[in-house]
Amino acid sequence: MSRSLAALLWDVDGTLAETEFEGHLPAFNQAFAEAGEACRWDAPTYRRLLAVSGGRERLRYWFLEQEGVEPRPERLEALALAKQRHYAGRVRSGALPLRPGVERLIGEAAAAGLVQAIVTTSGRAAVEALAAGSLAPVAGAFSVWICGEDVAAKKPDPEAYRQALSRLELDPAVVLAIEDSHNGLSAARAAGLSCLVTLSSLSRHEDPARFGEALAVVADLEGGADPDGGPSLAASAQEPVTLAWLQRRMACP
Repeated sequence: MSRSLAALLWDVDGTLAETEFEGHLPAFNQAFAEAGEACRWDAPTYRRLLAVSGGRERLRYWFLEQEGVEPRPERLEALALAKQRHYAGRVRSGALPLRPGVERLIGEAAAAGLVQAIVTTSGRAAVEALAAGSLAPVAGAFSVWICGEDVAAKKPDPEAYRQALSRLELDPAVVLAIEDSHNGLSAARAAGLSCLVTLSSLSRHEDPARFGEALAVVADLEGGADPDGGPSLAASAQEPVTLAWLQRRMACP
């Protein structure tokens, strides 16, 4: 039976914008320098640490791994707050534009009357910074925000998506999650959602088999879709991901 798409639930980091390596990583390193910490994270280190969801959780994991003792909560809190401040500064500077096709698809969905929500386990301060910066032209399209502070367990746990579905009072069968990572895909699928994966600078290096449960996998929203509705990433005959394309995919048995 055909299902009419009613809502889009958007992840943030790597999905709306390439925030991880261009935003969060340099902000963490600025916070370390400001606090007089000796550590600096390079790209390979940060890629490994991204397996841990949440900024404070990532910091705790790092110091526990490096120092062998539980870090003081006030140390983690001070670093997390400094990192948020530096991240917001990078957003205000224009360093984190939206990914290709994001603003267009959000606008198209809003014009069609679809419900849209942000579902991320990143901190609310980081989302607020993006909403006031590059996301500002379409930030009003989101009726609900679920952020890291709202959940006890972060992705790949499905709690954030279950909260969003509860607040929106929607059947998962008519809702699509848009994610960039295996953790996000796992969270969406565990909540009973179809999920479009738009590969980010981080996830495009992962084994494609990890995204086998996705409705489709695309390079980006501007030119990553197979016009016939398939999940192909072949360079030929690609078109933007549109509501019509998503509806065709959602209608597939």
